[in-house]
Amino acid sequence: MSTKCPGSDMRNITAGIYACPSCGEAVEIFSDEMRRRCPKCKEWVAKKETPSCVQWCSSARSCLGEDRWQAVMEALGKDSDK
Repeated sequence: MSTKCPGSDMRNITAGIYACPSCGEAVEIFSDEMRRRCPKCKEWVAKKETPSCVQWCSSARSCLGEDRWQAVMEALGKDSDK
């Protein structure tokens, strides 16, 4: 039996609505995104941080692939060189 990371299954993506901290505009952010620019004022809107496997799983880098892992670490504000 093969196991696969549930986060990589595009059929399970959900969306949430977050208020822009600058202008209050409703911004839709999908579950595979950490942040998105506000369509009104162009400020970054981030999800309220919840623990992600990327932050603690030793296989996250190989699971996501280098480019995606780097993007996630940058969005989290983490030093990706470690």
